[in-house]
Amino acid sequence: MRAPTAALLLLAAACTRAPAPASSPTPAASSARSSAAPAGATATPRAAVVRPGLETFLADVPARLRGKRVAMLTNHSAIDRAGTLGIDLVARHPDLKLVALLAPEHGIRGDAMDGVKIADEVDRKTGIPIHSLYKAEGGAPTDAMLKDVDVIVYDLQEVGGRTWTYVSSMALAMQAAKRKGIPFVVLDRPNPIGGEIVEGALLDPKFATFVGMYPIPARHGMTVGELATLFNTQFGIGADLIVARTTGWRRSQWFDETGLPWVNPSPNLRSHAALMSYPGTVYFEGTNLTEGRGTDRPFEQIGAPYLNAVEVARVMNARGLPGVRFEAITMPVLPTAAKHRGQTIPGIRLAITDRQAYRPVRTALLLIDEIRRQHPRDFAWTGTIDRLTGSDKVRLAIEAGTLPALLEQWDREAAAFAESRKPHLLYP
Repeated sequence: MRAPTAALLLLAAACTRAPAPASSPTPAASSARSSAAPAGATATPRAAVVRPGLETFLADVPARLRGKRVAMLTNHSAIDRAGTLGIDLVARHPDLKLVALLAPEHGIRGDAMDGVKIADEVDRKTGIPIHSLYKAEGGAPTDAMLKDVDVIVYDLQEVGGRTWTYVSSMALAMQAAKRKGIPFVVLDRPNPIGGEIVEGALLDPKFATFVGMYPIPARHGMTVGELATLFNTQFGIGADLIVARTTGWRRSQWFDETGLPWVNPSPNLRSHAALMSYPGTVYFEGTNLTEGRGTDRPFEQIGAPYLNAVEVARVMNARGLPGVRFEAITMPVLPTAAKHRGQTIPGIRLAITDRQAYRPVRTALLLIDEIRRQHPRDFAWTGTIDRLTGSDKVRLAIEAGTLPALLEQWDREAAAFAESRKPHLLYP
């Protein structure tokens, strides 16, 4: 295996690579496109000024990767500006040979529900085998999956929260590439909730799981390419890493300001509002309230049969938390949902009034704290709360009535992370 160096060097105008020195860059050309678009792709009204890493990479494939056999860890969310699926673009690219597809949670088409084990299959359009990582031992590509592979290419839409399992799939695939001694390429994309705001505590390594492998905050404000450089250097993966940068994106931009088409990355993240609340409302998975799965607005609203939604909403609104309003609602839950199935229950919807000021992690935990205070006999944790929050500190602080002090400590930790991450940032 080639020993990696610490430096990340520029490849072409848009590719970042470690460990070897890069060849001289050449001008990037526009990527080929087709009219085919996956279901659910919707273009934003602004002109497209941001180019995803998929396009910058295919416009100028690094010389040492040309002609190589590619395994692509991807799904339906990897599209170009025209909405063309990345799988199809790579499959027909003259400089690459796509030989395997690696499917993360939710499958290659993103339609499998959370936690569902997905079988291996064959891509209907290209005839290329699809290996399910979500059923593989430990969630990592196996030696058999990578038997005839010269390079792994990763292209999945990030959502901005640590519990998003695609990031763990990336880290595990990077480790597999390191073991095999092959390059690992990340086709970068914008963080859809921006790259400036950092919130929440760092994960305690003792609580590392597939929903959080490394000590990063709940809302990290980084792209997948930036996370890959962080994991590779600071956390010691040491893979032969190439990051094909997005061009034209700035940290201050939210996804709806990029001009790129959007595809829901999973069945329960269906809107920008859900993405903005997800880093915090995901914690309701660790309680006996529903986080909104099985309703019309997952991760935007929470509820339970016992919830006094009107009173809880009144108390929360009186606190004047920035950027959010709490609305008492009733919400029907589908018979297929994991919690409160088939019932119509009281709920609270988090209506975002100022996304720049809104802090979803703090908001969700204060909401959980208030619900527990008002419903001490009915409220209960589930077995997942500690792994979702990244330690046992949230659960213990809420039980002890010391959550505000913990949140102040988390603010200091997030500020420290915002500084320490700077060497790994790729965008202004």
